[in-house]
Amino acid sequence: MSLASDLKVLYHLAVKPVRGKNHAERLDSFYSGQAGAYDDFRKRLLKGREEMYQSIQPPEGAVWVDMGGGTGSNLEFISDRIERLKKAYVVDLASSLLKVCDQRIEERGWQNVQTVEADATTWTPEEGYADVVTFSYSLTMIPDWFSAIDNALRILKPGGTIGVVDFYVSRKFPDESMKRHPWSTRSFWPVWFASDNVFPSRDHLPYLRRHFDTTKLEENRAKVPYLLWFKTPYYIFTGTKKES
Repeated sequence: MSLASDLKVLYHLAVKPVRGKNHAERLDSFYSGQAGAYDDFRKRLLKGREEMYQSIQPPEGAVWVDMGGGTGSNLEFISDRIERLKKAYVVDLASSLLKVCDQRIEERGWQNVQTVEADATTWTPEEGYADVVTFSYSLTMIPDWFSAIDNALRILKPGGTIGVVDFYVSRKFPDESMKRHPWSTRSFWPVWFASDNVFPSRDHLPYLRRHFDTTKLEENRAKVPYLLWFKTPYYIFTGTKKES
């Protein structure tokens, strides 16, 4: 990807005002001018996605819902499993990103993949259930993120899998098994991301751990393109819906 494309994305990340009367309009305001260059830049910034998606082994004929899936690039990580799925849904409110996803679906010949312009906090698959629900750097962009997790819990079958990878900051006094970030980290990153309506939360992981049986949990840091001395915290979480 060229420097010009990177600069275009950086302009939308750091300079261009995000406008809109509701969440869907704000998302399109943010993404519409950078949708074409979105994937290349994000794969250098959004770490842990491949590890999270490839760690999930869905049952044969599963329904997989990728909430906030945007351009559908996440499905590339499970391209060897897509044909064994009953259906894969890419759900997003940003129509500009879903147009890119539709092109990807056509190019890859994915007959069982469908884009849906809908709200992750309320949407239900046509089948009425899901075997897998994933969120890749989308929870931090959903204002009512806890309702998005609640909705995933609602539509998942008992024993179904949730997978999340996203930015975060730790609580000041996290659980003993969790990492504790210094004050500088807990203060800087929420402010830095807020201009793009991205809100790293100290409560994602505690909420996920409370509602699902944890199968995978990693807490790491990723370099920021062109700001190599900065490393932003991110986590990978997978869990299963409790059988009871």
